[in-house]
Amino acid sequence: MRIAYLDCFSGMSGDMFLGALLDAGVPARVFEETVAAMNIGARLEISRVSRSGIAAVKVDVYVGEEKELPREEYWEQQGHKQEHHHDHGHPHEHGNDRTGESPALAKPAPAPHRHGRGLQEIKAIISGTTISAAAKNTAVAIFEALGRAEAKIHNTTIEHIHFHEVGAADALVDIVCAALGAEALGVDEWVCSPLNVGGGTVKCAHGTLPVPAPATVELLRSAPVYSSGPQVELVTPTGAAIVKTLARRFAPFPQMKILGTGYGAGTRDFPGHANVVRLTLGESQPSLEADVPQETIAVLEANLDDLNPQVFGYAMERLLEEGALEAFGTPVQMKKSRPGMVLTVLARPEDVPRLTKLIFQETTTLGVRRRDERRQVLPRQWMMVSTQWGDVRVKVASLNGTVSNSTPEYEDCRRVAAEHHVPLKSVMQEALRVYAEKYRSG
Repeated sequence: MRIAYLDCFSGMSGDMFLGALLDAGVPARVFEETVAAMNIGARLEISRVSRSGIAAVKVDVYVGEEKELPREEYWEQQGHKQEHHHDHGHPHEHGNDRTGESPALAKPAPAPHRHGRGLQEIKAIISGTTISAAAKNTAVAIFEALGRAEAKIHNTTIEHIHFHEVGAADALVDIVCAALGAEALGVDEWVCSPLNVGGGTVKCAHGTLPVPAPATVELLRSAPVYSSGPQVELVTPTGAAIVKTLARRFAPFPQMKILGTGYGAGTRDFPGHANVVRLTLGESQPSLEADVPQETIAVLEANLDDLNPQVFGYAMERLLEEGALEAFGTPVQMKKSRPGMVLTVLARPEDVPRLTKLIFQETTTLGVRRRDERRQVLPRQWMMVSTQWGDVRVKVASLNGTVSNSTPEYEDCRRVAAEHHVPLKSVMQEALRVYAEKYRSG
C-alpha cells in the first residue's frame, strides 16, 4: 500500500502543500496547465528556496499582478491604502488564505465592482475543469469543509458563504491543484502528524483574532494539535481543510519503506525554524499488511484488600454495563500478608473518566492506575445457526479473510439449555456442528 505522510511541524497552508507535491514528483506543467484552463485570471510562480537550510519548493499565486502577502503585511498595506484613499471612498476587503486569512467571509466585498463567489459558482468552475471526476469530488469536498466551518463561525449557512474574488481565485488554485496533485501521486492512504498551529494573535478583516483562527479550530476538531516555535499563524483555514479532507488518520511517522520526499515552503523565513511542510512517500511493510486493525486502549487497575467479594462482583458487572471492554480480578498477596484482588479494566480512552469515577464509587480503593496500550483486534461477525433446540449466535473471527476462530455465544446457549433441559455442553457442540456444516463447508 502506498502511503503519504504529512509532517506538519511548521503548520500547513495551501501553498506549502502544493510546493511539497511538486517537490515529491508532481510535474509543474500539470498545475500550470490546469490553472490556465480555469480562466480565473490566476497564474503560478514556482521557485526553489531555502528555509533554515532546507531546500524547498515555493509556490506563489498571482491574480492579475497581485501576489499574496503574509497576513500582517497584507493588512498593514491595506491600512496604508485606506489612509491614502480616505477621501476617495472605502477600499474593498478580500481574504487571502495563503497568508493565513480565510478566503470565506460571511458577506461579499462591499465594492460594487467586486463580487463574492458562492459555493455553487465555485462548484461550477471546478466542474468545468479537465481534471478527473475523483479529483473534482476531492476539490469540492475541501471547499465544502471550509464553507461549513466558516458558516458555523459566522452563524450563517454554507449557501450564504461568499468567497471574495481575489481570495476565491487564490483558494481555487490551492484546492484544485491540491486535489489534482494528491491524485497524481497515486497514494492509497494519507497520514498526518499532529499539527503545529503556532500562537499569538493576528490581524485580519474582522479585527485581531487569536491563533489558531476560529475557522481553523473548527476544521481541526478531533485532530491532534500543539503550539511551538514562532508565535504566528502556522495553519491556515485552507491548509486545515486540505488535511481534514485527505488525511485518513493522525499518527506518528508510520512504518514504511521510504520512496521519496518533498518539501513545500511557507512565505516567511524564520531564523532557526524551517518553515516547511514535509511530504514523505512510502510503501507499507508486509508485516503491516496482515490487515489486523490496531487500536489504543486504556488499562485501569486498582488493588483491593478490604472489599466484600459480593461487592467486587457487582462492581465488575457495573463496569461492563457502562462500556468497559473487559473487567477481571487477579488474586494477589498484599502487604501485611493480606489476600487481595487486583481489579483490571480494559477501556476505550474516551470512557476512562466515567469508568474511573465508577471504580471509586463502587469499590474501596483510594487510587486507580492507568496506562495506555496498543492491541490488535481480529475482525469478527455474528452468524446465526439453528440447532434442534433453537437459534444460537456464533461469533466468527477472521485473519486476512480466513476464519481463525468460531465460538458459540454463551448466553444464547445457556438460554436454550435451560429452556429445553439439555446439557449446556451439548448445545454448544451442536451449535458448532451446525455452523461447520452450513458455513465452513461452503
